[in-house]
Amino acid sequence: MRELDVTNVRELEDFLINECMYAGIVRGKLDQLRRCFEVQFAAGRDLRPGQLGNMIQTLSSWLATSDNLLITIQEKIKWADTMSELDKKHGKDIEDRVEEVKKSLSHKADVDFRGLEEIYSEPGGVMDHEEDRSRPKRRRHPMS
Repeated sequence: MRELDVTNVRELEDFLINECMYAGIVRGKLDQLRRCFEVQFAAGRDLRPGQLGNMIQTLSSWLATSDNLLITIQEKIKWADTMSELDKKHGKDIEDRVEEVKKSLSHKADVDFRGLEEIYSEPGGVMDHEEDRSRPKRRRHPMS
């Protein structure tokens, strides 16, 4: 019980149930009368006692690779965010420019329309044809 850092039987039972049985490491029955645990199944060891150092080295290498991968992913996310912001800004600039052109064209059309309106409404302008009505029309007579 000292190796597991438990002080009484209740803590040992809790450890067996919560940390071993629920995790699937062992299956068995607790016999409180005989104060023992009858093992029905135990997960096998993957390491022999001399292989622990090699496993630690392999896991440390895996951890370093995972950390590098995480850094790379974070950099890619940061780059993607930056590109997205630039794209949004570019889109906004284009929309603003389109609006400016629309306003400019609308203003130009208004000015052109007003200019035509002045031409057509001035006496002697293109639309002033009352003078034409008062003039006699020349008739062509066939030459005989």
